[in-house]
Amino acid sequence: MAIELTDTQTDRTALDVAGQVFEITKAVHFEAAHFMEHKPDGHPYKNLHGHSFRLEVTVAGTVKPREEWVQDFSDLTAILQETAGKLDHCLLNEIEGLQVPTLERICLWVANDLKPRLPGLAKVTLARPSLEERCTLVIG
Repeated sequence: MAIELTDTQTDRTALDVAGQVFEITKAVHFEAAHFMEHKPDGHPYKNLHGHSFRLEVTVAGTVKPREEWVQDFSDLTAILQETAGKLDHCLLNEIEGLQVPTLERICLWVANDLKPRLPGLAKVTLARPSLEERCTLVIG
C-alpha cells in the first residue's frame, strides 16, 4: 500500500501515525572466532580464525499509544547488546546450535534468542564489514 504524502505545513493530519506500520533498525558490533570443521584439509576456513561482526535487527510495528514510537531505541539497544554479548569474544563453534557457524545459522540463532523479547522482530542481518559480506534473515 502506497502512502500518499501531503504538505505537512498545511495538512497537520498528515502526521497522524495511527495505523501506519514502521520499521526501526539498530546495529551493534561484536568480535568472534570460528572454524569450518567440515571443510577439507588445507582449506583456509578449516583453520581457527576471527571476524568483526555487525549485527543489525529490524523491528516492525505500529506506534504504541502513549509511547509515540514502535520501540524505545534504548530498550532495543540493551536487548541487542545482551544477545551480541553471548557471542562476543567467543568461539562460535562452542555455542549450542552453532557447531557449524555460518552467517545463515548465526542469523537464525540470533533471531531465536531475540524473538521472545522482540515480538515485532522482522529482520536479522549479520555482516562481516571487512569482507563486505552480509546475510539477512527475513522473519515472516
